[in-house]
Amino acid sequence: MKNAMLKKAAVTSMALLTLAGGAGSAFADGKGHGNDNQKGQHDNGKHDDKGKSPGINLHFKDEDQLKWALEYIVRLASKGVFNGYEDGTFKPQQKITRIESIVAAVRLMGLKNQAESAAEMSTKLNFKDADQLKKKYPWAVGYVAVALEKDLFSETEDQIQADKPATRLFAATLLVKALGLEAEAKAKSNSQLNFRDAGKIPAGSVGYVQVAIEKNLITGYQDNTFRPNQPVTRAELAALLDRTDTQLPDHDAAAITGKLKAAASNGAITVVKADNSEVALALDPNVFVFRDNVKSSVSALKAGDEVLVRTYQNKVVFIEVTKSAADQPAVITLNGRFNSLSLNAQGKIATISITKDVTNGTQALVLNVAPDVTVVGNAALLEYGHGVELTLLNGVVVTIKVV
Repeated sequence: MKNAMLKKAAVTSMALLTLAGGAGSAFADGKGHGNDNQKGQHDNGKHDDKGKSPGINLHFKDEDQLKWALEYIVRLASKGVFNGYEDGTFKPQQKITRIESIVAAVRLMGLKNQAESAAEMSTKLNFKDADQLKKKYPWAVGYVAVALEKDLFSETEDQIQADKPATRLFAATLLVKALGLEAEAKAKSNSQLNFRDAGKIPAGSVGYVQVAIEKNLITGYQDNTFRPNQPVTRAELAALLDRTDTQLPDHDAAAITGKLKAAASNGAITVVKADNSEVALALDPNVFVFRDNVKSSVSALKAGDEVLVRTYQNKVVFIEVTKSAADQPAVITLNGRFNSLSLNAQGKIATISITKDVTNGTQALVLNVAPDVTVVGNAALLEYGHGVELTLLNGVVVTIKVV
């Protein structure tokens, strides 16, 4: 879901005005090296000796460098798509390669297990540089095979070019294909793009850019350029991939929205969903909490907080407070005996006076009434001394129930 924080970031962040995009390479097991120039290695996606994923990392040593992209990066990591490097960093400004982007897209599509299957890993690829891929990145063979099957490559591509930097045009096209929108993109191949540098976009790619813009996956720069050949950073790709959040399945990860029933206790939280059903969820020891646009702590969670919760393999790894309990409308109920009403110039109820019992006797209250107040029950019984139940929203009566 696209929450208020995401919308705010899209408006206020210069980075998202220039590229609504992003994710990187080191993936779900947290062992990746990505495009590390010193080591030149990629995550191989393997699991530990027991065959279980070692988990995902949502906390990076260089979080101070992530800034606007932190929310997108952490959400992708919480879905098991994307993680940091072996040294605990994320390297947000590092350029992303084509192979890293392809693998991220395949995982985002929920095809990780297929890509890592023996059948896909043993595929004989027909690219001119297939032997180079197999020698340098043998673990990625299955991902390329699946990418081919899912039409993530164009028919004219005869090389993988694994280490070539992924450009804005490449990333936008890849995501449009991953979303299954290729037919729509081809149908819009004659669209007129209004960017000043539209002439730099190949004719065969115009429809993909048009669809990416329409789907809000990517935007242009403030100077009305698109910059199709500009390399994409890991942080930028994280934002781009996150834009597919509601359009692709979560698989090992699940998203739950609702209100916290109470503050976290005993390593668990209870979320009340929109249908009033409750779900108890165990917290991962390294759960990441995002509140008021910054990283927070579990202890800061409050009953009534509206939250987006992401689980990975049945444990909560990410909690985003989308609306603080302090910001929720204050709803209270008062019981008492009816005294009188006052009307405004339009003949509508303006105030209601009641008497309620208190510890040392009774108390008379005069309360403002909402213009669209609802009267429940037989209004003819609304006489002096008759019982009433009032519902107040932020101090204003919105419902008068005749008891």
